[in-house]
Amino acid sequence: MNPTGGAELDLRPSERGLALRHELLDFMTTSVLPAEGELAEHRRSVGPDDHSVPPVVLRLMAEARTRGLWNLFLPSESGIGQLDYASLAEITGWSLDLAPAATNGQAPDTGNMELLHLFGTEEQKVRWLGPLLDGTIRSAFAMTEPEVASSDASNIETRIVRDGDDYVVNGRKWWTSGAADPRCAVVIVMGKTDPAAERHRQQSMVLVPIGTPGLTVVRDVPVFGRHDQHGHCEIRLDDVRVPVSHLLGEEGGGFAAAQARLGPGRIHHCMRALGAAERALDLMVDRANGRIAFGRPLGEQGMVQREIALSRLEIDQARLMCLRTARLIDLRGNRAAATEVAQVKAIVPGVAARVIDRAIQVFGGAGVSDDVPLATMYGWHRAMRIFDGPDEVHLRTVARAEQRAGRGLGARG
Repeated sequence: MNPTGGAELDLRPSERGLALRHELLDFMTTSVLPAEGELAEHRRSVGPDDHSVPPVVLRLMAEARTRGLWNLFLPSESGIGQLDYASLAEITGWSLDLAPAATNGQAPDTGNMELLHLFGTEEQKVRWLGPLLDGTIRSAFAMTEPEVASSDASNIETRIVRDGDDYVVNGRKWWTSGAADPRCAVVIVMGKTDPAAERHRQQSMVLVPIGTPGLTVVRDVPVFGRHDQHGHCEIRLDDVRVPVSHLLGEEGGGFAAAQARLGPGRIHHCMRALGAAERALDLMVDRANGRIAFGRPLGEQGMVQREIALSRLEIDQARLMCLRTARLIDLRGNRAAATEVAQVKAIVPGVAARVIDRAIQVFGGAGVSDDVPLATMYGWHRAMRIFDGPDEVHLRTVARAEQRAGRGLGARG
């Protein structure tokens, strides 16, 4: 029996959520989307190995803050819940390289701020959470490792060993997003403090300031050949020593904290992905209506119409799942909505990638060029089927939930 009754199906935004939506839409159409060319030109001029902060990003951050479009992801700061923020996250997904950064809603900082908000000491909050909320620093999150199947986070081999009043950290990480940004001030590192403990109590998290001796950013790892400004880095930790006061949460609580971090974050990622899918569909329709092939517009070709229709159906279905899951988080909390979060993460990245792929096909050769944003969009959203847990892990979670439910309807014949 669902204790919330029909409440989970009430997907109406709050008045504040609606007001923020109107403000964000205006910001996107008048400031963000017109600035994409400036960002692209800056990245071309500095080259892929440069990770300096583009001036356009700083300018948009200042404007977003003035407009009140700042830290919208964190209910304690924004005053809205996950349902309201889900719709806002979708809008920022129209311009993934600019809008999340401009509104201080960019991963991995959002998840790291949630961790510090939930588990940080007062000292940690003053030193790192405050500046992160202010947008004056950035952060990174180091969990994935190249030598083990990190889809199972209990596999990680990085060691965090207590030595008097310090922890000593040794390991190798990669896909540490944000570590190449010059504003990055701290890395949250997940490793094993007690390999002999119960499987999900072996891991802990420590805060490692950038510049700590022994922490080396080895390289920025490209995604489908593209380097993002903030980087997705391989890092090495060789006898990195941090005070015990840098433990985030409790010893052995790292795995549970990681799950708490990823719950709302997965919804945010997925809603941004749907924003990208909406933009791809808009581009596809515009191209189909204006491009002539075999004597008539592509949009009059039955095969193209089918791709447009399937895209609309899939986006709308996926959005409803996302919004319902966000509502469940608001009503019951992250843990109670874990299965629904898995459903969303298993479905949405594939929907986004399929819609973008269809748009690329309609654009033909232009679709795989940099003259339109589709190729970049496709690379990121295809990668999304792997990061924050691959499809297979989330499908496994959904299957196990169904098996536990044991409805027995088939036996009632």
